[in-house]
Amino acid sequence: MSDLSEKEVERANFAFQIYDFEGNGTVDAFYLGHVLRALGLNPTLALIEKLGGTKKKGEKTLTVEEVLPIFSQAKKDKDTGVYEDFIECMKLYDKAENGTMIGAELSHMLLSLGEKLNDDECKEVLKDCLDPEDEDGMIPYVPFLKKMTSM
Repeated sequence: MSDLSEKEVERANFAFQIYDFEGNGTVDAFYLGHVLRALGLNPTLALIEKLGGTKKKGEKTLTVEEVLPIFSQAKKDKDTGVYEDFIECMKLYDKAENGTMIGAELSHMLLSLGEKLNDDECKEVLKDCLDPEDEDGMIPYVPFLKKMTSM
């Protein structure tokens, strides 16, 4: 925990309190990924599980004293993508090199690559974060990524 600044500890405490639904000083380990994302990280599901997160609610709880070293460790992990990495990935689908891609390709990516979303999750993400397609079925991917990485 010593490598966390005072401000980071304060932010971590605040994020922890948001997910302490019972107000008893614990967070369900199911929400560990949510806490880390609230702290500006993009952990993979595998990393969350490795750090003590669970796939089901009610299996385990964490105290803030347990979450702080997890936050510190997650900050050091190099396997998480950052905004610039996502931009570079989207450029592979930008045939005209104008900041747009085919909307259906984005949906396909979300459903089939990496940590796949199910149909309902994909529809929700696209509804909340995607600008409308133009008449050619193209979407601007930069605003989409900005919305996704700010959540």
